[in-house]
Amino acid sequence: MKELIYGVAYYDEYMPYDRLEQDIRMMKDAGINLVRIAESTWSTHEPQNGVFDFTSVDRVLKAMHEAGIKVIVGTPTYAVPTWMVKEHPEVLAVTPKGPGRYGARQIMDISHPSYLFYAERIIRKLIARVKDHPAVIGYQVDNETKHYHTAGPNVQHLFVKYIREKFKTVEELNQAFGLSYWSNRINSWEDFPSVIGTINGSLGAEFARFQRKLVTDFLAWQVSIVNEYKRPDQFVTHNFDFEWRGYSFGVQPDVDHFEASAALDIAGVDIYHPSQSELTGAEISFGGDVTRSLKGSNYLVLETQAQAFPHWTPYPGQLRPQAFSHLASGANLVSYWHWHSIHNSFETYWKGLLSHDFEPNPVYEEAKTVGRDFARLSPHLIDLKKTNKAAFLVSNESLTALEWFPLPGQDTKYNDIVRLLYDELYKLNVECDILPPATDRLEDYKSLIVPALYAAPDELLERLNDFVRKGGHIVYTFKSGFANEHIQVRTVRQPGIIGEACGIRYSMFAEPKGVRLKGDPFGIGEEANRVETWMELITPITANVLAYYDHPHWGSYAAITSNRYGEGTATYIGCKPSPAVVSKVLEHALKEAGLWGTEQRLAFPLIVKTGVNALGRTIRYYFNYSDHQVSFTYPYPEGVELVSGQAVQEGDSLQLEPWGFKIIEEPDRG
Repeated sequence: MKELIYGVAYYDEYMPYDRLEQDIRMMKDAGINLVRIAESTWSTHEPQNGVFDFTSVDRVLKAMHEAGIKVIVGTPTYAVPTWMVKEHPEVLAVTPKGPGRYGARQIMDISHPSYLFYAERIIRKLIARVKDHPAVIGYQVDNETKHYHTAGPNVQHLFVKYIREKFKTVEELNQAFGLSYWSNRINSWEDFPSVIGTINGSLGAEFARFQRKLVTDFLAWQVSIVNEYKRPDQFVTHNFDFEWRGYSFGVQPDVDHFEASAALDIAGVDIYHPSQSELTGAEISFGGDVTRSLKGSNYLVLETQAQAFPHWTPYPGQLRPQAFSHLASGANLVSYWHWHSIHNSFETYWKGLLSHDFEPNPVYEEAKTVGRDFARLSPHLIDLKKTNKAAFLVSNESLTALEWFPLPGQDTKYNDIVRLLYDELYKLNVECDILPPATDRLEDYKSLIVPALYAAPDELLERLNDFVRKGGHIVYTFKSGFANEHIQVRTVRQPGIIGEACGIRYSMFAEPKGVRLKGDPFGIGEEANRVETWMELITPITANVLAYYDHPHWGSYAAITSNRYGEGTATYIGCKPSPAVVSKVLEHALKEAGLWGTEQRLAFPLIVKTGVNALGRTIRYYFNYSDHQVSFTYPYPEGVELVSGQAVQEGDSLQLEPWGFKIIEEPDRG
C-alpha cells in the first residue's frame, strides 16, 4: 500500500432505491478511498443453482473506478442461499444444540463436501470476473470465519481420522486422555463415539483444537483458489474477530489466529469497542496488537464502528481519536461497517456512517475531517513499525482447558485474566506484542507476561525457564503450568516445571472469601487490596514474597512472589487480585526488566503509542481517553505536531482536549 486507506463496507444490493452516484459523491467528500463489497450477498449473485448474476458487482466496480475509489472484493461464502439448503440440507451444521436451521448466517458445516463444492464454484465465478478490474486491489476470503460448533457425523468422521493419525493406536489415545475413567476407554477405532456427549476434558479439548484446525484449513483452501486468479499487485486478507461480549473482548475461542493467518498476504481484523464515557482505547489496542503480531507487519482494520448500536453513538470528537488509535497500533486501513444504515432485518440498528435517512449527520461530518487528515498525513503515518520488548503469550489450548475446568463461580474465564493483565499494562503505557505458544521469538523480548497457561507441553515450559535463565523476565498468573498439552494434571508439586524458575511450590488452593493481602503491601488502600475467585497456597523455596494472604488460617502462605533465576526473574501471581494490585506487580516486574522509562511517567487516561514511520522518523501518538482536559510535559527533543503543523520543543507543556490527541514526528537525527 502506498497510502493510508479510509474505507467503508458498501452494499448496493441492500439499498431501498438507486443512489450509487450520490453515495459516491458523499464518499469522496468524506475522503473515503476504498469500499469492501460482495461478501454478504451470495443469494444475489447466484439466485438459483448454477445461475449467476454479478450485475450489482459490475455496476459498483465501474462506478468506484471512475471515482478513483479502490475496492476489496469478498468471497460471499459465509451466508448460504436458500436453494442450497433446499437441495442439500446436509450442509447445515449439526451442533451440540441439534440440527441446524436456515435463517441466520454462518450456519453451515465448513467441512462438508456439498458446501465446499458450491463455495468453490461461486469463488471461481466471482474472482474470475473481477480479477482484471483496475479498481480491485485485494480480496477478503469469507467473513469472521469460525467453526460454528459444527459437530455432525461428517465432522465426527473427520475427527476420528485426525485422532488416528495423531495417536496411532487406541492404547496411546486412552493413556494420553485418561479414558479409563467412567468406562470411556475406546478399544477399537470403529467404536469411537460422537464427542458431543463426552465428559472427558482431554478429548473435548482435542476436538476443539480440531475444530479450530477446520477454520485454518478452510481459509487456506479459499486463499489457494483466489491465488490462482489474483494479480501480482493484489492481496488476500481476512477479517478476524475476537471473543464477543457485546464488543471485541479477547482471544477468539474458535480460531487459532496465528495458524489461520499463515496463508494470508496481510492480516485483517474487525474491532468493535465501547464508546462514550466507556471509550478507553484498550480494545482497539488489544485487537491491533494481536493482529499486528500475526504476521509481524502492518494490518487492515476491515470493520470498526461509526455509530453501531444506539448506545455506541460516539460523543462529538470521539470518531477522530478512534480512527487514529488504529493507526497508532500499526493499521494501514480503517474501514467502517458500514456506509449506510440498513432499513430491515437483523442488523437494522447496527448503524453505519450514514443514518437511515442517508443525510449528512455529525458523525459523517467528523469522518470528513478524518478523511482529510488521513490523506494529508499519509506519508508520515503509513507503515508504522514497532520494536516492542514486552510480549504476552496467549494460548487457545489454555482457554479451552479453563472452559472445561472453570474457576469457582464461573465468572472468571481465560480472557478475563488476559484482559486484567493486558489492560493494566496498557494503562502503564507499555506497548507489547502477542505471541502464540509455538513462537520462536522469545529471545526478542525482555519481558514476557503469561496469563493462566493452564495447558502446556513440557517443552514449552522448559523454554520459558530457559528464557528466564538467560536474562528474561516473566510474570505468570495462577493456574500456569498445571496440566500438560492433553489437560492431564501433572503428578508433581505445582506449578510443576516452572516452579524451578519461580522458586515456589504449592499443592492446595481455595476460593477466597473476604481475603485481602496482608499489610497492604503495595500501598493501594483497603478497597483495592483484595483477592477474589482463586488463591493458591504458595510456599516459597527461593522466591521473595511480595504479598502474603491476610487470613486467620492461611496467613503463612504467599500470594505473590518474585524469584531470581539465572540472569532473569520470574514473578508469580498465585491469586486473582484487583487491577490496582496487578498494576503494582507489573510495575515491579518491568523495573526489574529495565522497561520502566520516560513513557511510564504518564498513565491512563493519557496513552502513548510509538513507532517508526516509512520515512524512518519516530512518531509518538498521545491520546486523552477522557472527557476532561489533560496536560503533560513533552520529554523529547524537538518535533512537529502533525495535525496542527506546530513545532514542539523539549519541556513544552502540551494540552489535550477531552478525547483529543496529538501526533508528534521527530526529525531525522542522522
